Amino acid sequence: MIHIFVVDDDNTNLNVAGHILRTNNMQVTALHSGQALLDTIRTENRPDLILLDIKMPEMDGFETLEKLRVLEQKLGIHEIPVIFLTADETADTEKQGFEAGVSDYIRKPFDPDILLRRVNNIVAKEKRLSSLRAEADTDKLTGFLNKAASHRIISGLCSSDLGCLMIIDLDSFKLVNDLFGHKMGDNVLICFAALLRGIVPEGSRIGRIGGDEFLVFASGVQKEETIAALTKQINSELLCKAKELMGADMGIPLGASVGCVFVPMAGEDFDSLFRLADKALYSVKKNGKHGYSLYHTDIDREEALLASENDIDNLSEILGERTIPNVALQLEKEAFSYVYRYIMRYTLRNNRSFYKLLITLHAKEGINERDFKDYCDEFGNMVREGLRKTDILMRNRFNQYFVLLTDTKESDISVITENLLHRWELNGSGGVNVSFMSRFVRIDAGIKTDTGEFNIVIVDDDEINLKLAGHVLSKAGYHVSAMKSGRTLLKYLTDHSPDLILLDVKMPDPDGFETMRQLRQIRGAEQIPVVFLTADSDEETERTGLKLGAEDFLRKPFIPETMIKRIRRITELSALRKKLYGAG
Repeated sequence: MIHIFVVDDDNTNLNVAGHILRTNNMQVTALHSGQALLDTIRTENRPDLILLDIKMPEMDGFETLEKLRVLEQKLGIHEIPVIFLTADETADTEKQGFEAGVSDYIRKPFDPDILLRRVNNIVAKEKRLSSLRAEADTDKLTGFLNKAASHRIISGLCSSDLGCLMIIDLDSFKLVNDLFGHKMGDNVLICFAALLRGIVPEGSRIGRIGGDEFLVFASGVQKEETIAALTKQINSELLCKAKELMGADMGIPLGASVGCVFVPMAGEDFDSLFRLADKALYSVKKNGKHGYSLYHTDIDREEALLASENDIDNLSEILGERTIPNVALQLEKEAFSYVYRYIMRYTLRNNRSFYKLLITLHAKEGINERDFKDYCDEFGNMVREGLRKTDILMRNRFNQYFVLLTDTKESDISVITENLLHRWELNGSGGVNVSFMSRFVRIDAGIKTDTGEFNIVIVDDDEINLKLAGHVLSKAGYHVSAMKSGRTLLKYLTDHSPDLILLDVKMPDPDGFETMRQLRQIRGAEQIPVVFLTADSDEETERTGLKLGAEDFLRKPFIPETMIKRIRRITELSALRKKLYGAG
């Protein structure tokens, strides 16, 4: 059953929305304030959807949504979709809501049919997303969380729950692959996954973070004797399973070493706890394996003693952070290409983002070639000094620089380019005109959402609307195809499969609604999301479109920021499908 939280300080709105939803077999929890919502999320099961009023005393909808997102991150849970409830129809309110991360708007007073259609659309989309996210988060061999999901989800548990963080490493597992082959190695891992799942306490989470390395948050475990018993059981059952698979005379000292740290006794920061558990694991490895070690301060003292006698640590210090100047890293093209591919992989696996920035310099009138090249050299030095030491640049041509801005927010690019131009002006250097071309690459839960991958078709008989929408979307990085009639679209769909269709409602025969009915009969076009374009604000138009399966409506005249925010939300599902199943 769909569970919905309705948050509104007006009892009438709560009663009306609750009645409509309950009579359609939905479970409803009514809350009178944003603070009540946050308190409930901390202590109860999470809902499938939140309907949140904007105008409330003390904490309005925008502030509530902002605090909700912080709380979800702390708890390590996926974002709950939120629909704003409002009687305000201004474009600024809608734009602000989408920038804050809201999924949709429902106008008050409620139209029962529209309320249900929009709620069902968002819940259905979220269920599809959740299913795809779960698949994207899962290690295919063991069924555990994969590395990226392990860090994200278990990090949330470390900051909110009581338990023990454990790193489990299989001893001598490489010999299984070397002596019996990788297929046998996979079978051993599958059996180990099954036994580990049955041994850890209920409510624990397990992830596979390496070929033979696992991360466990053992819920509620706070005693060393419990860890000792778990480790003994893991080693005993693993050895039995291994002998069943490879024979009693397998000759491999297979077992498990476990490094542990109690949470929150040793802290709540995941990265710090992981390092402590890893130190404890190393202590087991150097003292016989097949056992456990609970982190304690003596481990740090032992580690410091060993480091003082080890030349490799001196070498590491020489090559380390203190020798890196506080400027961006500049590489030649060959070295840069390796780093670029590495950053792409790192970004994908660790849910990061970066900007690609291409800077091109052009000589001003009257500047000779030699002076121009000197200016280009000076500009490159200024760029290195003006960026962070985590950024990387390459000189593509004598007058062009390609820059990777790591861990950069989408909204930061204008500030970065303006700062570079300002530094260039302060240097007193002229002689060149500077142009920037940028592309933002964001990874959401392991999903690449570079907008250039998305193909959008716009259908409208009004050429001005086609040009305006096409300009806005192309500027945002989407690939756009424009068409003036439903018939042209239907013919196009026999050989093409775009990611999204923007379809005008009022067109000559056939109109948008009839075009929608016909395109759903075309094989391969059944699942393409459709957004209707309309200047009508009447409820009947919206009701008809939603019944036909429209994802959303865009009002004309277009508000560029609102258009982009709505479309980015719709293409999120397409991005997940592409990542998991390929373009088809």
